[in-house]
Amino acid sequence: MVRPKKFLGQHFLKDQNIASKIVEALRLTGEPQQVIEIGPGTGVLTQFLASNQQIDLKLIEIDRESVVYLKEHYPKLQTNIIEGDFLELDLSVLASEYLIIGNFPYNISSQIFFRILEERTRVKQVVCMLQKEVADRIAEKEGSKTYGILSVLLQAYYDIEYLFKVPPGVFHPPPKVMSAVIRLTRNNRTTLGCNEELFQRVVKQSFQNRRKTLRNALKPLNLDASIVALPLLDKRAEQLSVEQFIDLTKLIEAKQ
Repeated sequence: MVRPKKFLGQHFLKDQNIASKIVEALRLTGEPQQVIEIGPGTGVLTQFLASNQQIDLKLIEIDRESVVYLKEHYPKLQTNIIEGDFLELDLSVLASEYLIIGNFPYNISSQIFFRILEERTRVKQVVCMLQKEVADRIAEKEGSKTYGILSVLLQAYYDIEYLFKVPPGVFHPPPKVMSAVIRLTRNNRTTLGCNEELFQRVVKQSFQNRRKTLRNALKPLNLDASIVALPLLDKRAEQLSVEQFIDLTKLIEAKQ
């Protein structure tokens, strides 16, 4: 059996019913679809994914011990198991368009989502289990203290659904926190209509000093005086919707 490794943030799901529910949350079109499972570990999700004829499955696993285990227990997937780090692999060679599923390691879940943002033209859907606190943040709307950088950046490109909570006792070892499952579905937005790198800079800078008004938080961007004078900048970052952040970025870009 594979030993869970603390440095990899491994908490192996052992509840078959929850594993089945997570896989069932994938919305499949009926045609064969490329699905990438991140961090399959001992294959609790893999068993349900591999049996679905609509799924062309690839597994990305960084843990050598897990890779050996998966190859022994899923011999038909031998050539589909990729040993490596999802954060560093060239995903473009795997598929032009794909879905992602996984029980994300708590210690790198935010990094995984930033990588998904980089791959947003290819990643059409994500179903994942992660720390409830992070799930709450991603799904939250403006006006909440939980709302933050990932909320805005992900909601700009994905429709986000909060599916269900998962208690610590269904994992080995049990984490000290609750978990939750969410689904992200790529929206129809092909472009934000502004410089998307600038959009990310505006959002990140706004939330880095979230207690300050936007006027003060965005000072490092050296905004044009006409932008600084806008009443919108009297607000704090958590008060702006995704659309307002897009509109603000357009105004800033127009004055550069």
